Amino acid sequence: MPRSIMIVEDDVDTAELLRDALQKRGFEARAVHSAADCFAQLAKRPADVVITDVDLGTSSGIDLCAALHRDYPDVIPIVVTGASSVDTAIAAIRAGAYDYITKPVRIDVLAVAVGRADQHLTLKRELARLRIEASAVPPDAIAGSSPAIKATLDMIERVADSDATVLITGESGTGKELVARALHGRSNRRDQPFVAINCAAMPAPLLESELFGHVRGAFTDAKTSRPGLFVQAGAGTIFLDEIGEMPMEMQVKLLRVLQERKARPVGGDTEVAVRARVITATNRNLEAEVEEKRFREDLYYRVAVVPIAVPPLREREGDVLFLAQFFLSRIAKQSGKRVERISPHAAKKLIEYDWPGNVRELENCIERAVALCRLDELTVDDLPPKLLQHSADNLVISTDSPLELITVEEMTRRYVRQVMTFTKGNKTHAAKLLGIDRRSLYRRLEGAPAEGPPPEGEPAAEPPPEQ
Repeated sequence: MPRSIMIVEDDVDTAELLRDALQKRGFEARAVHSAADCFAQLAKRPADVVITDVDLGTSSGIDLCAALHRDYPDVIPIVVTGASSVDTAIAAIRAGAYDYITKPVRIDVLAVAVGRADQHLTLKRELARLRIEASAVPPDAIAGSSPAIKATLDMIERVADSDATVLITGESGTGKELVARALHGRSNRRDQPFVAINCAAMPAPLLESELFGHVRGAFTDAKTSRPGLFVQAGAGTIFLDEIGEMPMEMQVKLLRVLQERKARPVGGDTEVAVRARVITATNRNLEAEVEEKRFREDLYYRVAVVPIAVPPLREREGDVLFLAQFFLSRIAKQSGKRVERISPHAAKKLIEYDWPGNVRELENCIERAVALCRLDELTVDDLPPKLLQHSADNLVISTDSPLELITVEEMTRRYVRQVMTFTKGNKTHAAKLLGIDRRSLYRRLEGAPAEGPPPEGEPAAEPPPEQ
């Protein structure tokens, strides 16, 4: 609940009625009767939410919103208006109002609006906290504090100094190379080279030459001898990314290197010692690849001595906003733009999106937003269209952007999904809560009209009684 609500209403009886009703619902509320009284009270004791009438007699509630937005940016204004005019609503929102309510005021509706304002304020304060914390994180660090990423960081710390081969698994864009570099940076090999190669980026003959080197005359363009990456890594680390894409003929040669700790250059007669630690990564399920005979079983057991799983962003609860602020601070500094923070409404969009491209997609999103941003704050207008068009299952009505307005059909679909989540998929219970039959529930879940034949296996709805 908000710590303090101030009601600004020139009608004394109405002000006291609203104050008492909110106090009965557990809110801390007080009432004043003019804009001047509002500012005088704020100077003595701050408020979290200000509920103001549009018509304050000698002054305007919309002007009060604008002044609050300017002088008390942490206060959340809600406007109460007697006219259900779109122009009035737009003017209130533009003046900084978080929400508006039409008269006659229903206390339950007002309480819901105040609760949403409290969530907005909580998110705003959380963003301010994250801005401070993210600024202290080194640019090349693995940022985040979710249990999922903490488990990964714990594994990194435990095996960093080991010579065991590590297999890093995870979806594309989760930051597998960052994990490999963290392993190297925390190991006793940190002063030695870190050499990385993408095994999917070149054909087998070229990959063999890159990894093991070649001698002069080994092939047409081999005018000089060249050491491979295993030798160039010395006593450091060699990182083989996308090892699941490695051709089968190369898998045999890599297996021998891992077994013998020696590599033979292409066209050479002598072997050279391999001292580097080997770290591999893949977004494939290598166990399934072994079953399908696309990856050697013996090589799999060689590279997967220590497996480390990097969680997808959707499983890193609470990390999206931290990473977004982390990327914002770094990218804004690099680009020379004074973009310091993320607006609560933009943050809400970031949270609602499911991020199929994981951390890489989030970083690209923030880079694009910084490039487009004209203010010191990222807003929903700076985000990619796919984030704005993405619809969460949770029902959200309050908005300050026309881009976030939804149809009645979409609002109904979201609410039905929300009820289904609450009932853990029990359609009978959900239909009962919604006051509809199971046929209508199916239609709403599918986004189809409620009329029409029932789904297979469902009885037809009984016709309504005659009047």
